[in-house]
Amino acid sequence: MEGTLVDGIVEVGANGRERFYDARGYGRPRGDGVVLSRVEAAHLLYRGDLDAVDGSDFGAFLAANDEILVPFVVYKDLRDRGFYLSPARNGWVEEPEGIDFVVHPRGTGPWDGEVEHRIRVVSERTDVPASSIGDAVVAVVDEESEITYLETESVEISGSSSFSLDAPVDGTVLGDRVLCWDPPEAIYRRGFYGQPLSGEDGPLQLSLLEAVYLAETGCLEVDGGAERLRARARADEADRFDRRLVAYRELRERGVVPKTGLKFGTDFRTYEAVEDVSSLGHSELLVRVVPVDRVFAPSELALDVRLAHGVRKRMVFALVDGERVRWLSVARLTP
Repeated sequence: MEGTLVDGIVEVGANGRERFYDARGYGRPRGDGVVLSRVEAAHLLYRGDLDAVDGSDFGAFLAANDEILVPFVVYKDLRDRGFYLSPARNGWVEEPEGIDFVVHPRGTGPWDGEVEHRIRVVSERTDVPASSIGDAVVAVVDEESEITYLETESVEISGSSSFSLDAPVDGTVLGDRVLCWDPPEAIYRRGFYGQPLSGEDGPLQLSLLEAVYLAETGCLEVDGGAERLRARARADEADRFDRRLVAYRELRERGVVPKTGLKFGTDFRTYEAVEDVSSLGHSELLVRVVPVDRVFAPSELALDVRLAHGVRKRMVFALVDGERVRWLSVARLTP
């Protein structure tokens, strides 16, 4: 059988529907024929199920449509794994914007309307704006045509930690931190604020981030108040501090305790339930705070996800837009 390329799709005539759509979920029916995306046509040419498109075999067709090579690599891989796929075209799938394919659950096809994954294909050299992901699997194709699947989703972060003080604590600004000389024991043990200078007793040292939040909420008193602390922090971090403060504040208000994530190369590690530091479990999330208009390199996403997976945590990006935060979870996926 042969196909004809017309307006970006490949038309196959008589018996095309029965052979390709009804039997194996390729394309969309048109009478007793079928229309195929160029990637689908390339896959059928590769398999030898389609003889030619306008006289071109697989190699010649790819050479004339080289922009489909990277999507073809992903399409072939998912077909080899036993999935039927639908190209993301208007009228073929719902909400096709921003994706390349819809993957149907094994045992189903395009006629069932079920969706397992929404796939966006990028090469390793393609920038990925944060605003463009959150409801799709990003299939990253490297220079050797190996594929890394990254599942991205917008999530709600919540925990059960809560803590309050009956009276504010006095603190002294010393360089880039605040010392509380005689703090109530509970501020560290139950609130998990700061780090004692020695063991769990005595003076408590707070980061500027913790100190600003505590000052804002009336739990810490220092000369100059929260404004002095913010000015000191901005001298070192500029706008980055403001973004981290917005994310920190929202995490605390959602019942999640953020602590520094420096050892993991992130802004925070977080704890969903803190009752007492003596019985503290492992942190669950690694959080990197970035502006909402951040553009990621695929290698950057893959590195962060690999790190989080290696220490049994989930990688979350806090996308900060003014005083609002969108939480984006990214994880490795094996389809």
